[in-house]
Amino acid sequence: MTDDEPVTADPPESAMHTTGTDHVTIWGSNAEDTVAFYRDLLGMPLVLRQPNLDDPSQTHLFFDTGDGRMLTFFVSDDRDADTAPQATPTGAVHHLAFRFDPDRFRTVVGALEADGRTYNEFDRGIFHSLYTRDNDGLVVELTTDVYEIPDDRRGEVLATAQRIREGEGAEYAQAEHLRRALEELDLPVVEHDLPDAATGTGMD
Repeated sequence: MTDDEPVTADPPESAMHTTGTDHVTIWGSNAEDTVAFYRDLLGMPLVLRQPNLDDPSQTHLFFDTGDGRMLTFFVSDDRDADTAPQATPTGAVHHLAFRFDPDRFRTVVGALEADGRTYNEFDRGIFHSLYTRDNDGLVVELTTDVYEIPDDRRGEVLATAQRIREGEGAEYAQAEHLRRALEELDLPVVEHDLPDAATGTGMD
């Protein structure tokens, strides 16, 4: 694959087309620390707990990430949490990203600080992100959109912003590209009040 591959929201020619994300499963440490981070800090309801059906000596936890899509963990009480950064070889998970309401941005920052979590804050152009680590050292991104994007049009909006970005020769998608994409698609342009932050791209 090269940079010449088309970026589009149109479904590709394929024998199958996924209809959405059902769940992602993480190899976790223990239930107590996992629940403390994902339920008690991030606010994800714990909706199902049962044995790991492939290995009943472990427990399988299901958290609702906020839209009915699940994040699940295989946990065992004999595994200690370790917040040290994880190695990320090819095929490993680099980070998980979860959206939150932009009106709650300062509340989210306050919750991280109250929990003693270190974090980095970046303006990523089309979204604004906080990066922290979970109880097992996995990078977790908490992100919110600079402009409101309808969930059912997200792919279309981003692909349009990509075309605009490429047309201008910009290094990455920025807020202006997203605004123009919304206008081109006749969608409401609603900008959220988010604080200034570094881009974190090495181009500040």
